[in-house]
Amino acid sequence: MQSIWAETSYRMQALRDNDECARQEFEQINNSEDTGLFAEVTFDIDDDISAPYINTGVRPSIAILRDQGVNGQQEMAVAFDRAGFKAIDVHMTDIISGRTALDDFKGMVACGGFSYGDVLGAGGGWAKTIQHNNRAKDEFSAFFEREDVFGLGVCNGCQMFSHLREMIPGASHWPSFYRNESEQFEARFTMVEVMDSPSILLKDMQGSKMPIAVAHGEGRAVFADSIPAESANNDQLISMRYLDNAGNPTEQYPANPNGSALGITGLTNTDGRFTIMMPHPERIIRTVTNSWHPDEWGKDSPWMRIFRNARQWVD
Repeated sequence: MQSIWAETSYRMQALRDNDECARQEFEQINNSEDTGLFAEVTFDIDDDISAPYINTGVRPSIAILRDQGVNGQQEMAVAFDRAGFKAIDVHMTDIISGRTALDDFKGMVACGGFSYGDVLGAGGGWAKTIQHNNRAKDEFSAFFEREDVFGLGVCNGCQMFSHLREMIPGASHWPSFYRNESEQFEARFTMVEVMDSPSILLKDMQGSKMPIAVAHGEGRAVFADSIPAESANNDQLISMRYLDNAGNPTEQYPANPNGSALGITGLTNTDGRFTIMMPHPERIIRTVTNSWHPDEWGKDSPWMRIFRNARQWVD
């Protein structure tokens, strides 16, 4: 009955969007083996590893970085604040004008949204404000070279960081991000697996399989011929990948909402200090903001661990 109901929408979608993605989503309706979302967490969700550092009263400063069109800074600031950081709003104009210097921060997070309306290529316009401004370029280059700092790029921030990979030590394997294979903006709650990687932000989370929020129009990871996806995967520099509801890595739509090879949706640099990911963990750090979750989860979801890991690493 659901197939009958959905068929008209499917046929319209097949004409409007990528017809293969439309077919895959429609055929999933009759997949009797699909048991839905699930969660397998490999660490103690209730273990607040940042609590001892919060109790000291010391709050390291983190730059909540944004540019024109970015809209995810509030959730990101809340996540880092709850983990014991002093979250400071930093607009690109603050850096370009010299009002703010990055040497004052222990961490930097580039937030998600629609920088420059995505009309210059997702995250591309944001990256160009750094690459083509001497002050900003010097600030970011100096920050990336420091060994006592970390960085996170999410969604547009992930795309922006990927454009700057030549400036980030050990990030030459990072891909570029292009339009979703479905040819549409994808806002979904989908399964991912945290991979075994050097990422300091995903420390002790490897092997966990759980849902996460995604919201992007250009999230398909495309690797250079010189460093293919398989090479980055073999070097354990892939930090997160999409799964189907059976727990297998997938390129099938809509479990993989953008068509990235091997299901890749998160990467780290070689020393683990800089991590990029397409999904939005900051939007679901509280259990109640997850559209589905196991009944036994408490106040905080497993994704809060990313931000607590950051606070522990800084000390």
